[in-house]
Amino acid sequence: MASNKGTLYIVATPIGNLDDLSSRAAKTLRQVDVVYAEDTRHSKTLLSHIDSNRRLVSLHEHNEAERAEDVIALLLEGKSAALVSDAGTPAVSDPGSRLVAAVVAAGIRVCPIPGASALATALSVSGFAASSTDVLFVGFLPAKGKDRRAVLAHIATHTGAAVLYEAPHRVRATLADLGTLNDARAACLCRELTKLHEEIRHATVAELLDWSKEVEMRGEFTLVLGPLPEVESAADAADDAVIDAALTRCLDAGLTARDASSAVAAVLELPRRRVYSRCQSLR
Repeated sequence: MASNKGTLYIVATPIGNLDDLSSRAAKTLRQVDVVYAEDTRHSKTLLSHIDSNRRLVSLHEHNEAERAEDVIALLLEGKSAALVSDAGTPAVSDPGSRLVAAVVAAGIRVCPIPGASALATALSVSGFAASSTDVLFVGFLPAKGKDRRAVLAHIATHTGAAVLYEAPHRVRATLADLGTLNDARAACLCRELTKLHEEIRHATVAELLDWSKEVEMRGEFTLVLGPLPEVESAADAADDAVIDAALTRCLDAGLTARDASSAVAAVLELPRRRVYSRCQSLR
């Protein structure tokens, strides 16, 4: 017997250029009973652009758990709903994952309507082969403290590509922190992707930091860090001076002795015990 439950559609929306909205997404946003949006004022412009008069209801990180109950009740009545974020794909560095989990747990169908994503868009122009095989998606870094240092250490030890989102007022500080760990790492910094003032820069982290100090940071940024180069010498070839220099940079960046040792051991392909021993001698 056919289910009389509705469907929740996870609809990707443009990250800047309204023409990037797919015809399937537009059709869905015209046909569902309710559109749940991260910011109803922002999404109202999108719905107006496609001549959709569907009811808009807010669903953001502060009310997602509570709103999930309303969405499930609606779907159990046999009605349909769509979830959109301000830009890109919902639940990817945006609200939505808790709602999807709740709807799935209730035995209700969830249907993805794919489209724009700053993650995929930035990787496509990065030029890094690792973007096809080994990608660490970080999203937005924690603003400060222990959590931020832990994520930075994780990035430093990841040998493949890494992708971060950053706000204009924090991008310079993020580049500085990353530069402390490895300022020679190749990177691709994307600003205002798909928008009028789109800018894509390929350079090292150090070069991007220098550039950021000379211009006003505006717009939304997506940063792709390239893979770490393979260590040319064997583990035994790394002398204590190289280890000490790397450890000092990590410790100066605020990493704990344990995190610094793990990061340096991974990058230099050395036994962690040896690196940690050197770290203790520096303290």
